[in-house]
Amino acid sequence: MNLIALPAFADNYIWMLHDGDRAVVVDPGEAGPVEAALDAHRLTLAGILVTHHHGDHVGGVDALRPRLRGTVHGPRREDIPAPYEPLDDGDVVDVLGLRFDVIEVPGHTAGHIAYFHQGGEPVPLLFCGDTLFSGGCGRLFEGTPPQMHASLARLAALPGDTRVCCAHEYTLSNLRFAHAVEPGNEALARYAAWCEAERAQQRPTLPSTIARERAVNPFLRCDEPAVVAAAVAHGAPSRGGSDVFAALRQWKNEFR
Repeated sequence: MNLIALPAFADNYIWMLHDGDRAVVVDPGEAGPVEAALDAHRLTLAGILVTHHHGDHVGGVDALRPRLRGTVHGPRREDIPAPYEPLDDGDVVDVLGLRFDVIEVPGHTAGHIAYFHQGGEPVPLLFCGDTLFSGGCGRLFEGTPPQMHASLARLAALPGDTRVCCAHEYTLSNLRFAHAVEPGNEALARYAAWCEAERAQQRPTLPSTIARERAVNPFLRCDEPAVVAAAVAHGAPSRGGSDVFAALRQWKNEFR
């Protein structure tokens, strides 16, 4: 099984998983990169997975339908281009012979979902859209801080070797903020240096892993004393996880 990050727009990734004959793509905001990859690898498009309704994640769905030999899957509680198979938390999707569990992760949008493959071959795999980024998380356009904090906790509880396939190349800017929150984090410093080198060679910093994100991502570290102290210094009314998360997210919104 092959996993490819297809660049789209300024900083999106459309993830493609293929077995040499058939492919599934995740969040095709535009059709062109997908069509080019299908042609280059001589693949049949066997399925489309959608995490949420934003245009940079669904804009290419209809244009890809003439090449689709399968189903579009997406969150039931969002406006996804029809027809599609609506999914709820706990549902299962089978693509390319792989089982993906659906995890509802509201926060960025009200009905956002993620797709998790437990592992075996390939290793555990998470398509998380705009909920979790490497070193960061999505903005709260429709959800609340407690919702997003709970959603991230669900993802953080996945196996450490889970590959985290985020939908944007935001890593370097996220790590600059993470350093402001937790300047003494040595794992963060090492990871930032590696990411700088990768981007200098125009290579993706993704996928990350859940273990790495637990070590460097402040939004998954809301119970770490240094992160809590930084959040309290930036207005968190208590040391509780949701309050810490809310203060961090507001700080990140204003961070330059």
